[in-house]
Order: sequence, then C-alpha cells, then structure tokens
Amino acid sequence: MPHDIDLILTLTAGLVAALVLGLAARRLSLSPIVGYLAAGFLIGPFTPGFVAHGGIANQFAELGVILLMFGVGLHFHLKDLVAVRGVAVPGAVAQIAASAALGAVVSHALGWSWTAGIVFGMAISVASTVVLTRVLADNRALHTPTGHIAVGWLIVEDLFTILVLVLLPALYGPGHGGGGLGLTLGLALAKLAALVAVTAVAGRWLLPRFFGHVARTGSRELFTLAVLAAALGLAVGSALFFGASMALGAFLAGMIVGQSEFGARAASDALPMRDAFAVLFFVSVGMLLDPTTVVAQWQLELATIAIVLIGKPLAALLVVLLLRRPLEVALSVAVALAQIGEFSFILAALAASLGVLPPEATNALVLASVVSIILNPWLYQAVSPLLAWLEGKGLVRAAAPRGERLPIDATKHRAVVVGYGPVGATLCRILGDNGIEPVVVEMNIETVRRLAASGLAVVHGDAASREILLHAGIASAQSLLITASDVAAADIVAAALDLHPGLRIVSRAGYLRDAAIQRRAGAQAVFSGEGEIALSMTAYLLRELGATDEQIDRERDRVRRELFETDGPEASDATAAA
Repeated sequence: MPHDIDLILTLTAGLVAALVLGLAARRLSLSPIVGYLAAGFLIGPFTPGFVAHGGIANQFAELGVILLMFGVGLHFHLKDLVAVRGVAVPGAVAQIAASAALGAVVSHALGWSWTAGIVFGMAISVASTVVLTRVLADNRALHTPTGHIAVGWLIVEDLFTILVLVLLPALYGPGHGGGGLGLTLGLALAKLAALVAVTAVAGRWLLPRFFGHVARTGSRELFTLAVLAAALGLAVGSALFFGASMALGAFLAGMIVGQSEFGARAASDALPMRDAFAVLFFVSVGMLLDPTTVVAQWQLELATIAIVLIGKPLAALLVVLLLRRPLEVALSVAVALAQIGEFSFILAALAASLGVLPPEATNALVLASVVSIILNPWLYQAVSPLLAWLEGKGLVRAAAPRGERLPIDATKHRAVVVGYGPVGATLCRILGDNGIEPVVVEMNIETVRRLAASGLAVVHGDAASREILLHAGIASAQSLLITASDVAAADIVAAALDLHPGLRIVSRAGYLRDAAIQRRAGAQAVFSGEGEIALSMTAYLLRELGATDEQIDRERDRVRRELFETDGPEASDATAAA
C-alpha cells in the first residue's frame, strides 16, 4: 500500500464521517450541517482515534469556499434585491451595525481590541444561505413576501461580507502599513475595479464563446470541466494578479456565468461538486473546535449565542416594524435570520489568519452555529402559534396565512416544453396561438440561441435536473410537455412532480414499455411512437381490406386498449400481434 495517502485518507474520512453523522442529524430532525460539524470534530485533533491532515482539510475547505461563492454568484440577480430594497437594504445594514456593536462591546469587555470585536460582530451578523433557504422551503415560505424579503436581506449581508473580505487583507495583510490608510484603501479599490473590469470583459466576450464551443461538443463531462475551470481559474487569478480573495473571484465568475445563457446548465451540471466540497468546508470548521476552551471561554460562547438568537432577531424585528411591515412578516424574517453559517466561518477564518481575531473566536462561532442551526427550524415553526396566541388575546389583528404566495397573473397559462424538434416546435406554435406561454428546455446550444433571438423563453440544460426545471418556472407552470425522444423522460416526470405535485404532464415515448414506466412515474398522458404506428397501420390495413369507417374506429379502439392499457411485456406482445 502507498505510504503517502494523507489526501485520500482525509477526503475519505471527511466524507464518510459527514455522511454518517449527517444522516444521523436528519433522523433527529436537525440540519445536516450539524452532522458535518460533528464529523469534523470527530476526525479532528481534539478527539482520540484517527486524525485527519489539517493542512489538506484546509485546502479542501478553501475549495469549498470557492465553489460556494461561485454558487452564490450564479444565483445572484440584481432584480431580486431591487424588488425588496426598501426593507432588505436598511434592514441588513441596521442588523449588521447592531451585531457589530454588540460583538465589539461584549468582546472588549473580555479583553479583546475594538477592531477584533467589530470584525467578530460582523461575522456574527451573517446568516447561512443554506439554512435560510432550507427553512423557508420546508415551511413553504420561499416564494412568499416573507421569503423574498429574507433572501434579499441575505444578499445584502453577503455583499457586505464580500466587501469586508476584500478590505481585510488590504488593511491587515502583509505590507498594509506603508503609505497610510487612504493609500492602502485606494490601492485595494483600484485592484478591485481592475478585477471587476477584467472579469466583465472575460464574461462578455471570452466565456460565452468558450462555453458555446464546449457545449457544441455535446459532452456533459467537458461542460462540467469548463465551468469548474472558469470558477477556479478566475478565483485563483484574482488572488495571484489582483491581491483579492479567491472567494471574490469565484463570486464574480459565478455572477457572470449566471447572467449568461449557460447559467442554468452551469448550476445543474457543476454544482453537485460544490455541495460535496461545501460539506468538507463544514468538516474542516468542526476540526477547529477545541473542547478544552469551551469551559474556559464560557462567557464568550454564551454571549455569542445570545447575540445570534436574541440580539440579531430583535434588531431585525424592530427595523421591519419601523418600516411598517406586518408583525407576521417581521417575526418570520427575524427568526429566519437568527442563525449563522458558512459566511461567518469564511470571514472569521480570514480574520484569524491575518491575526485580527484570536483562536477562541472560531470556537465561539462553531458553538453558536450548531446551537442556532438546531433551534432555527423549531423557532420558525413557533411563529404561527405565537401569532395565533397574540390574535386570541386581541393584541394583534389576524394576518394572512404565511404560506400565501405572491400574486401572479392568473390569466397567464404557462407550459414547459422539453425539446424543440419538429414535435416541440409544433406544440409551441399551438400553445402560443392559444394564449399559453411556452418555456422551452433544450440541450442544443445553437437551437437555444436561435429561440432566444426570436423572443421565445428558453433554458439551456438537461430537463432531468431539478435546477433546470426551476429555472424554467416549473413551480408556476400548469403543464409539462416532454417532446424530445433522447431524454430520460421518467426521471424528468419524477423531478417535475416532486417540485410541483399538481402538474399535468404529457410525454412522448419511443416504445410501449417506456410509456408504461412514464405512466407509473406520474405522467397523465404518454404517446408512444410504437403504439401510434400500430394504430396507423391498423387503420390502413383495414381500409385496404374494404372495412367501413365504423369498423375501423371499433378496431382502433380495441387495439388502443390492448396497447396502452397493458403495462409490461404484454405491451410488446400486443404491438407485435397488431
């Protein structure tokens, strides 16, 4: 056996421990992140048994950060923030300020510098994207006014954190003292502007051509490699040539790719890799937890947890109420943001590496993260009973149900069409003629560009991916029409019904056995090429034999029952007999 397998052992131990403890956390109705943190602690240097290589784990963590930030950029849309800017921007700014002030006061009382306290407070202020979206989705609130405000709020927090990630190395990194604060900030902002300019040029001219060339090969593996190469290349390049953080470079790369015609496919094909390395990021954080300092630093841990669970949500509640939003919205947003996660660790890790934060800051953040992640889903579910109790006491007026969705144009019937061959093109024309808005999902990039130029809504990617279906608007569609012959139709049906259980699905199958599989998956109507040929040939043969129209219709009905109401091997037998 090779003697130098530290990388393999660290990767294997991290993933296996994360899988086992992540599953255990889910069985206990906890967030899997709790299990990932526990896995890191289990294979870390502060527990007996196997100890993972810390240096390698940190590199995996850095890779996880790059891919996490790339994913944030992919899903970043300025219009989402603009829609709720009246609440999200002032709310996030006020909450960050309140958290920074509380963190500074508490940590200064424990002997830290004011600078360390402010940075620590900023780290506490940032909620976890993973936890927030999961809690909102589990409570059917992601697409409600509450969900939109919370997500917009989180975008502002993320952008502020990215700014801090850029400024910290400029202010406290090597050589920061020469020339004064103004010159240091000026150089940092000049480098940032240059990075944005270079990335914008690359994104506008180079990346679309590069991705288009790769997409035309028809290879999913090559496209995935292209996306990862773009993310990692821009991330590393931003650090080597512009002195910025790799996280910022990854965010800019994701934002540019996300605004292109390849955004949906990039999110679908490349981001499973992000999820795996994001797990290793949490594992690496768990490895930093030193239980010997928990008792020694209990004041800091308790204060951090109090700020996360009381200080942050209270500040958010007051801001939303002052902006004259309903109590129900204010409570929901405040509770949804009462947790910390990945960005808190990213900021704290950078500050610790620059000597701004002491080591015990990470332990406090890890403990606060575990406690808040455990409690957050339960606290969110307690909002409705609390509102009902307040209404029963006559203290507040009755509010609309929390699951109420944003109003949509009920006259707009939407249909998602998979494939734009002759069948798909015909159905899209019929849908348009009848006032139904089609959204096409297509793998051929040339077809995608042609349809986009003609004004038809189109998404580039594999419709079997949940991410692609969500980009196509499956959640608000009334129908799904699968017209392509070279797709995994049963997988598409299952994914679509999981995202929209009431969806009506009409599908195409090459063979009767495939039609049976699709019907079992949930498609309401499946048209099989094999079956339709049998029906057409039956009608032609009977007409040649002199049968009447009534006899032909009767025989066609009998053949249709034999073919389409039989699942399994009998279907093929019936076709052969016909």
